[in-house]
Amino acid sequence: MSISAIRREYHRRVLRRKDLDPDPFDQFRTWFRHAVKAQRVDPNAMVLATADSRGRPSARTLLLKGLDDRGFAFYTNYRSRKGRELATNRHAALVFYWPVLERQVCITGHVSRIPRRESEAYFSSRPRLSRLAAWVSSQSHVIAGRAALDEALERLVAKYRGRDVPLPPYWGGYCLCPVAIEFWQGRPNRLHDRFLYTRRGKRWLIQRLAP
Repeated sequence: MSISAIRREYHRRVLRRKDLDPDPFDQFRTWFRHAVKAQRVDPNAMVLATADSRGRPSARTLLLKGLDDRGFAFYTNYRSRKGRELATNRHAALVFYWPVLERQVCITGHVSRIPRRESEAYFSSRPRLSRLAAWVSSQSHVIAGRAALDEALERLVAKYRGRDVPLPPYWGGYCLCPVAIEFWQGRPNRLHDRFLYTRRGKRWLIQRLAP
């Protein structure tokens, strides 16, 4: 099969300057509501790109778990590859892609850990086995095999039977505080609509970009 032959046109919507909210967070919330309504599977999925201290990048898909005036929140193991990279290089990027809507949002900014009490609140809302799995997994590290995970989970199920599962000290949330947010709307002939919000102090500058 020829990969170059895979092609489709974008024709569902138009994005104009007058359509945009002056606040990119509110603009994102509007688009996210549309995505939740139109895309039944993982509308909160996003690609997180990080880089190590030498600038070597890595990327993975994870789930957005919060949005407020600070930025975009997600949770992970601090000892994972992304956690280790964020410890030495706080700059990161997010990409949301909603193919049903022919839209994507690209976000760049700096990342910091969220307060421990917020991580505890989110952790307690997770299914019990997911909380136990956070204790089981040495995320991103080499392991002997699947059996090691299953056996460790069985031991923890027995250990915490009838007890609350506490938050691991190496697990919690991050918030990406954006300095730039781009809204991309697919258009015919690859002449897409792109608008970039760039932070200017407490205000946001909005500019149209060439497709």
